[in-house]
Amino acid sequence: MSIDFYWRIPTHGCSSSLRERSSNRGDWTPLVPGNQAPGLVNGEPDGTSYLDHMAEIARAAEISGFVGGLLPSFPMTDDPWVISAALARATKAFRFMIAFQPGFLNPVRAARMSASLQRATNGRVVYNIITGGGGPAQRWWGDPFEHDDRYGRTTEFLDVMKGVWKDGPFTHKGRFYEVEDAALAPALGREDLPTIYFSGSSEAALQSAARHADYYLSWLEPFPQLAQKFDQVKSRTAEIGRGIKCAIRVEVVARKTEEEAWREIERGFANVKAESREAFGERRGDSVGVRRLSGLGVAEARDYRDLIVSPNVWGGFSLLRPGPALGIVGSYENVAARLDELIGLGADSFILAATPHLEEAYRVGEEVLPLLGHQAVQRLEAAE
Repeated sequence: MSIDFYWRIPTHGCSSSLRERSSNRGDWTPLVPGNQAPGLVNGEPDGTSYLDHMAEIARAAEISGFVGGLLPSFPMTDDPWVISAALARATKAFRFMIAFQPGFLNPVRAARMSASLQRATNGRVVYNIITGGGGPAQRWWGDPFEHDDRYGRTTEFLDVMKGVWKDGPFTHKGRFYEVEDAALAPALGREDLPTIYFSGSSEAALQSAARHADYYLSWLEPFPQLAQKFDQVKSRTAEIGRGIKCAIRVEVVARKTEEEAWREIERGFANVKAESREAFGERRGDSVGVRRLSGLGVAEARDYRDLIVSPNVWGGFSLLRPGPALGIVGSYENVAARLDELIGLGADSFILAATPHLEEAYRVGEEVLPLLGHQAVQRLEAAE
């Protein structure tokens, strides 16, 4: 069985280390001495753009064995549609997993835009459908809809987008969208629909994923909890006569030895301020996925070891950088063994990430990915 591995492309700047929560790669913060991409020469920008740096990350990931990259979309990021079009010229077969909320695009325009990008890149577009976590972030987008309504809108958006692309002339009159005799130009309509990765943990999300997703995408969670979620979404999808695969978005810290990897975490945790831990417990929004991880005890943790959830799984990554709380920490063999374990639980694809994204793309691609296929598990068992 083939497992697809994607790498995360940081569309909001990057840091040179997890030890300090700073963005010194990119121009999202004021440029200071030591900043990279762009850097400073005699106090002036050196002419290297952050887009150049993202292109280097994409090339590094492609060289190192990743099939594509996730381009996140948040209020504080570049737009992933624009960035993927720019990076396509810097890569050969690298796929671009574009994260977006369907509610902010007209589905007919999304179909034409996506088909055009498919045509321009020789079919390298992948969707990461996100429906939003509610709270202030959702209001930033000007979105007043409640949680379940947003998933209803997502389902209808995908109904219309697929209908216009493959079944046109397509007419639809629904709660959120109305189109009449909409269709793509023949040259665009012949392009393949993007593979759809779908995020969301609520009942409304599972219903929408069962109808439209090719891959159900989850953050890393405690392994038994994750296996239960995968079983649930596969059962729900089978009820309507479809099949679905599962994917996991996971941060990793992989080093030659386990001690070296945990030393990185220890140093990073030592620089976390108490108010940052307390703020973690005050996150607002209606995301079920975030609530599922609220019992990790981040606010009460006084030592990095307090957040070790299970062997090689650490629950404090959100303190060191924005994003999922759980990640995998250990030697190359440790990390490969945990990934193999997740494959055994039903994972068919992964989106991996590590800081700094450029150097770690080479490290993870060269040192961890070749160990997969249960070789790492066998090595660990022999060593123990």
